[in-house]
Amino acid sequence: MKLPLAGLAPITREELLFSCKCFAAAMLAMFIALWFGLPRPFWAMMTTYVVAHPLAGAVRSKAAYRFGGTLVGSAAAILLVGNLSNARELLMLALSLWMAGCLYLALRDRTPRSYVFMLAGYTAALIGFPSVDTPLQVFDTAIARVEEIGLGILCGSLVHTLVFPRSIAPVLLEMLDRTLRDTAQWLHDVLQPRREATTVDADRRRVAADITQLRMLSTHVPYDTSHLRWTAGALSAMQDGAAALAPVLSAVEDRLQALRDAQQGVLDEDIAALVESVDRWVREPTQDDADTLLAAIRALPGEGGDDWQRALRIGLAQRLEELVVGWRQCAELRAAIDRGLRGEPAAAQVRALGNHVLHYDRGMAVLSAFSTVLAVLACCAFWILTGWPSGAAMPMMAAVFCMLFSTLDDPVPAINGFLKGTLWSVPLAALYVLVAMPLMHDFGMVVLLCAPAFVLLGCFVPRTTPGNQAMPIIFGVAGALAMHDTANADLVSFANSMVGQVLGTVAAAQVTALVRSVSADWSARRIQRATWQELGELAAGPRRRAAGDAYAVRMLDRIGLLAPRIAQAKGPVAPGAAQDALHDLRTGADIVALQRARAGLPPSSADAVLAAVAALFRARATSSDARVLLPQLDGALHAALDSSDESAERRRAISALVGLRRNLCPDAPAVLAGAPLQGEPA
Repeated sequence: MKLPLAGLAPITREELLFSCKCFAAAMLAMFIALWFGLPRPFWAMMTTYVVAHPLAGAVRSKAAYRFGGTLVGSAAAILLVGNLSNARELLMLALSLWMAGCLYLALRDRTPRSYVFMLAGYTAALIGFPSVDTPLQVFDTAIARVEEIGLGILCGSLVHTLVFPRSIAPVLLEMLDRTLRDTAQWLHDVLQPRREATTVDADRRRVAADITQLRMLSTHVPYDTSHLRWTAGALSAMQDGAAALAPVLSAVEDRLQALRDAQQGVLDEDIAALVESVDRWVREPTQDDADTLLAAIRALPGEGGDDWQRALRIGLAQRLEELVVGWRQCAELRAAIDRGLRGEPAAAQVRALGNHVLHYDRGMAVLSAFSTVLAVLACCAFWILTGWPSGAAMPMMAAVFCMLFSTLDDPVPAINGFLKGTLWSVPLAALYVLVAMPLMHDFGMVVLLCAPAFVLLGCFVPRTTPGNQAMPIIFGVAGALAMHDTANADLVSFANSMVGQVLGTVAAAQVTALVRSVSADWSARRIQRATWQELGELAAGPRRRAAGDAYAVRMLDRIGLLAPRIAQAKGPVAPGAAQDALHDLRTGADIVALQRARAGLPPSSADAVLAAVAALFRARATSSDARVLLPQLDGALHAALDSSDESAERRRAISALVGLRRNLCPDAPAVLAGAPLQGEPA
């Protein structure tokens, strides 16, 4: 068997500092817990490692939610055990259902707020199951756990905030600038006439991943220790702006390709010069150049070629205008963030979408909750049938592991990895619980005894190297110390407790494998179906501007979620999922644009197109033939092109219709239906 820390790189200074801070927080919590005479002071120590994170803002953002969840879970345990202690089976069912409900709510929120529900769920398990046989002690146990866990959260937050705090600002700002650099590189690669398709595809994936990672990391900004927290509004608005650039840039890529296809691979000189100017300006934006560039884009003639080429030119000009305006706004917000970091007045308050627009899967949340109930009840049945005195550890561990890894497609490898770390921790835990701690009667000796193992293991916690078992070993040792009376523990109670924990973890893995684990293909298809349903809703009726912006953010989040799944997928969804997601992203932007520009089309024409698009996406899971829409799209384009109206609404309507035609019917001929083919008389 491979050693849990084998093959890891040497410890860095930052890792050693992080580990020392974790250990200092743990010992501070231990000292205060012993001073107040709390029954299980090692709960406070273990909690400091649970909340530990290299970034101070991440520790602070989770601390309040973790403590709130602990309070709610403790109250639930007292209520359930106090009222159902005479019916053990009913009590176990009630605890299982409580955890399932908490897990469902946690999975619906991908921000630090989810910790309230997650902690409320498994805190009830940690308190409730050991109290099944001693219901009269549940109130004292719950109060003690709240005090110990709250003390651990407080000490961990204080130490990571006050002692060499590592701000989230450098990491986040670098990610923000990287997002803009990757977006600019995407644009530059798109404008190259002989670009490699794989290069552009890599650009798209990088931008989607950047935006999703940025949004998830920025949830900690309001709790950061630097001035960055005062710029949270501008930061969120800039993220929304960067997300909105992606469908626009993808549309520019598509229109340029369509024009090249329609013109034997060569762009008109005026368009080639214009896109080169846009590329140059994006790399070095200035306000004066932006105004000049916007004027040139709006003056781009929509003449030349047949009706389809005219429509493509108008559509390209509209998307280039949106790109320049959006990029300028991002640059202004970036400057406002820098001013806020220097303590200067930032820009006025801006409205941002926040993180409530991210994708979540109700069906998978229900399935995760159901598998948790099954695993916990299976452990409870074994506990009742065998009459095992230490059987409470089984449902307790099953609940914790089913909940902790519920965000993964297949949690089984992660659960098994944690189980492996727990097994590695057994000899070390036995040494601490059975040999060392009963002999220690001085706090200084406890510090000296714990320091070698916990400081060394803590150095490896921040690493994401596959096979790194540092955190599972720490939890195994600290958990064993927390769940035993270290002054009176014996070999029998220790062995029973460890066997119960291992069996509970195994039960969680087995039930999850049977009920909950899904393939990457399956998850990718569910994400696609969620997108199609939302596109149908967007087309069904007018929506506010925020709805379209939210769709762009959510769709980019879905692309970010799809990317790792596509890499793993083996089924038919894998080859086309990325391109389909990109088409869906552009389609959503075009639907919203058409809804807003309905005044630029005859009412009957706009209504017919949107109704047909809505019907298509509502039936997309069973039928994907979009060619039936081609006559309606071409008819609407003819009506808009023949109109004498020169308003901005008309141009936006033409641009949206071109986008829908390109996205829904990519193989359609490069001529509008009802128009003469090249070489035929008009």
